[in-house]
Amino acid sequence: MTTRRDCLLHLAASAVSAVSAASAVAGGLPLPARAADSPVRLVATEFPPYTGSTLPGGGIACEITRAALAQAGQTVTLSFRPWARALLEFQRGDFDAVVGAWRSAERERTMRFPAPLGILNQVGFMARAGAGIRVDDLNALRGRRIGVVNGYANPERFEAAKLPVEGAVDDLANLRKLLAGRIELALIDKGVAMHLLETQLHEGAGKLVWTEPAITEIPLYTAFSRTRGDGERIAAAFARGLGDMQSNGKLAALLHQSARWQ
Repeated sequence: MTTRRDCLLHLAASAVSAVSAASAVAGGLPLPARAADSPVRLVATEFPPYTGSTLPGGGIACEITRAALAQAGQTVTLSFRPWARALLEFQRGDFDAVVGAWRSAERERTMRFPAPLGILNQVGFMARAGAGIRVDDLNALRGRRIGVVNGYANPERFEAAKLPVEGAVDDLANLRKLLAGRIELALIDKGVAMHLLETQLHEGAGKLVWTEPAITEIPLYTAFSRTRGDGERIAAAFARGLGDMQSNGKLAALLHQSARWQ
């Protein structure tokens, strides 16, 4: 999750299994509740533009989470950790919620998932402007030069198509290869691509474009603890605050301001 969530959130399933033993430390019993007026302790990882220690407000996912809890009268603290460590410390009870998680049946055993944040992780292709490459039929892309990032877990539909690919060290390197014409398509999260074009690859603005449709779209959540005694209360407060933000337009305003790629 330190770069594209396509990598670490899929790989995090194994991390969750590895840290699930942490709940056994408490003998399977819920951890004690905190005082109701204590700050809600949030943890996130470096996954710009969604979450990041150098981003305004910690990134759009953290901004929404903080605003929803504030709407419900809760204060927060926010820490950043590598993804596997964030999961470990969350399961251990050091934090009340993980900001920026994908929902799965496995995670629901230890995490509460209220309504999603309104953010979609869209994973698909960037291409050079004017290339006119259709991406709705993956099987039709067999003759194309497609760039991926080494070590990333890619969408199941993409893997099932068994397309020939060329590896890069990270998303930025992949986009640079695309800009130079060394590949024809780059597989990437749309938000990550837009963020990189705005911050580190200015020369690609207007030259590289997102291609519709995305291969997959996955909603992003803030997940709360099922093992802490007050996990249900905090999750309910968050859900109430998020619902109020949807009703009063604050959520739409935040997304418009900070998630313009959606």
